[in-house]
Amino acid sequence: MAGEAGEAFARARALAVLRVRGAALTAALLPAAAAVLLHAAAATGRLTGDGWEAARWGVTGAALAVLAVSAAVAAVIARARPAVSPAVPVPEAAAPDLHRMVADLAETLQVPAPSGIELTPDCDSWLEDRRPVPGAVERRPAPVLVIGSPFLWWMRVAELRALLAPVVAGTGAAADPEIFAARRFVRGLDAALAVATQGRRERSVLLRPAYGVLGWSARLLLRGCRAHVAEMERGVAAGASERAQAVDYGLRIVAQEQVGLAYAGWDRLLTRVALPAWRMGRWPSRLDAGVVAALTDLSRRDRLADGFESRLGERPACDLLEEPGVVDEAVSLLAARLFHGGARCAGPDWAPVSWARYPDEVVDRIWRAEAARLIRVLDEVRPGRRAAPAAAPEYGPSARGRGVLLDAEPGNATLARVIDRLAAGGSEELAARIGALVAADERPAEPAGPGAAAVYELMPPRTGRELLTEHVTAIVCCAAVDTAGAGAGLDWLDGPALVVDGARRGDLGWPVLRLVENGDAAPLRAWLSALGVRPEESLRLT
Repeated sequence: MAGEAGEAFARARALAVLRVRGAALTAALLPAAAAVLLHAAAATGRLTGDGWEAARWGVTGAALAVLAVSAAVAAVIARARPAVSPAVPVPEAAAPDLHRMVADLAETLQVPAPSGIELTPDCDSWLEDRRPVPGAVERRPAPVLVIGSPFLWWMRVAELRALLAPVVAGTGAAADPEIFAARRFVRGLDAALAVATQGRRERSVLLRPAYGVLGWSARLLLRGCRAHVAEMERGVAAGASERAQAVDYGLRIVAQEQVGLAYAGWDRLLTRVALPAWRMGRWPSRLDAGVVAALTDLSRRDRLADGFESRLGERPACDLLEEPGVVDEAVSLLAARLFHGGARCAGPDWAPVSWARYPDEVVDRIWRAEAARLIRVLDEVRPGRRAAPAAAPEYGPSARGRGVLLDAEPGNATLARVIDRLAAGGSEELAARIGALVAADERPAEPAGPGAAAVYELMPPRTGRELLTEHVTAIVCCAAVDTAGAGAGLDWLDGPALVVDGARRGDLGWPVLRLVENGDAAPLRAWLSALGVRPEESLRLT
């Protein structure tokens, strides 16, 4: 049968891992065995004398200490809970067609069906074992199938089935007793090492030696079985791939092409569109639908993506869900928590936003807030004056993303003032001060609650020069909106955009860069004149 060779190789490597476990158990029992032999010899009249008496009780004491330490380490390894990937469960009632497709795929591959399906805000799919909760009946369930949510919205049903074939085929190896036991042992070691690391960092000084012994033991065992585990997983992957070759092989090639495209669109959507909204206290509630819009926009712009838009006429895989909008909203909130550290539920300062409201609730507010911050910096940093260190924001965390308070008169909030100041030089001081204010205002949120997943930073921190460029662009856009009838818009690939006469304008970047980096205001003045923007008029900053 297809895949048997790879699974047999994986089983052999799993037995090697279990032999490492057996060797560790043998080493822990050796002192006890020696103590039993010495006591048995003394009981039969052999090995008598003061020297043997001292040796017998010395070995007995060492055996008891080793057994106690080994039992404690084994208990931690057995009870440690491995980390579980954050995901949104999809019960069968919420997606009967999806569960039916996966079950049919497992039957075709002659492997056990996954015990559940979950969605994650990532462009990847995998199987993940779940250990029973404490007190539950010990059993060996099939792993859970975790699917990247962008795949369901961008891929067609046949493409998703072909993409999941080698993943689902991995349940065959997961059901093998030796492979299951080896994986469980290694996961327990990983979890025990994490417990030891956390204990040495957070627990009492008196307990640190115990956690040190636990960490040393886990590292030693992991080092001993690392190569076997890597070979075992390679064998499992090879067996699953071989088993899945008989299922939709041609579509698998097409689906792999879509994986790269979906990843590019998802990354662009998160960094250019979602991240600015999260910083403003808003989370887009339809991120997966946004991927489709972004990739459709890409297919219109890029001739290399020609033909992808025609795929939209076929049935999307999200039709396998009973309520795609509800699932998309749950995944979107999870993405905000993972990549920005937002709250687990909506609130006054953390609210969902639809794509239709995005320009008004996110883009316009970003421009106003950054324009206000730039005017504030102009008031604080006079020409030739060094930037002061950043102070704590005076408006509190609840006002994040709602603009800042100004010390200057409203009439001083003009674009002409900004252009004249930058044309006179000294942009380094402005950039330093803006960078300090942004760092204080956009400090990453801490994970909420014990056991919460750490926040994954999507982008490296922006430099002061980049932030100054963004703030100048923002105040230019505010002037265009207030004096020339322009509007805020959304570019699916580039984020906030200025809309003039119904069309997005993408030619503002170079004039602003010339002003910021070279102090040359002529290109920007020409651009403003062509659009009819009046830079001398006061701007609305809130």
